[in-house]
Amino acid sequence: MAITNRDRIQRCLDELHDGLAPFIEQNLKTGWGANWVQRLDQSGQYPVRKNNDGTVHWDSQLLLKTMFNNWNEVFRDILGHAERSYVSELREVRNNFAHEKPFSSDDTLRALDTAQRLLSAVSAQDQAKNLESMRAELMRTVFQEQARQQTRKKTLTLKTESDSRLKPWRDVVTPHKDVASGRYQQAEFAADLAQVYRGEGEAEYRDPEEFFRRTYLTQGLTHLLTGALQRLSGEAVIPWWSCRPTSSAARSTPCWRCFTCSVTCLPLSLPASMPCLGNPVSPRSRRPTGQCW
Repeated sequence: MAITNRDRIQRCLDELHDGLAPFIEQNLKTGWGANWVQRLDQSGQYPVRKNNDGTVHWDSQLLLKTMFNNWNEVFRDILGHAERSYVSELREVRNNFAHEKPFSSDDTLRALDTAQRLLSAVSAQDQAKNLESMRAELMRTVFQEQARQQTRKKTLTLKTESDSRLKPWRDVVTPHKDVASGRYQQAEFAADLAQVYRGEGEAEYRDPEEFFRRTYLTQGLTHLLTGALQRLSGEAVIPWWSCRPTSSAARSTPCWRCFTCSVTCLPLSLPASMPCLGNPVSPRSRRPTGQCW
């Protein structure tokens, strides 16, 4: 599971707690003496929270508040103005985290850097190294995301330039007359064998040569027509064909072709790609499935 910026801020506050608590307690004892806990209670509006054993229950908010409010009395002679600004900035980070405000990658990088600097100043080297590793890992993530964005941007630019060079489809192809005139009907896409028998319908259905010229003979249809012509020629071939079409047009096409062959009996009008009748393709001997014609 990917780590979020809020997760990083939470770990940052945890490292601050582990690194600042010993430092603050030691300097409060040095500056205020044995009664430093009572002095700490009096320095704020309310007494600080205690554990069951009477020790102070430190959290990141109390640690940063204690350093900031008691800077002149306890910490001014140990740390400098830069460290005080770090404390002030980290208090704002902690408040934003507590109020569930979003953190960008830049915000998170700055918070990690500030916390690392403060921990280094109080000699909490282990916690400072942990934050340094987190910051380096986040920087790598940011750089990788920037590289991916640049790659996507270049790809989109190349695609846009390529698309701009393409001509509109109306300039490349010419629609069929019935499509261009708005007379196209899907029902006419499938051949009406009754109209073919009566010599009606469009020319590409009435004229066998035109039909074969305008359509593509697949291996299966070529095999079907070869068998049909062989049957019409009196040869002993299998009398059925197995068809598994996916549309009504695909079903009507083999019917129309066999019908045309049987009505016209003009094998010489078929395309040159048709196998000759003297070298038929042997049909596969298996039980028919699907629609049979």
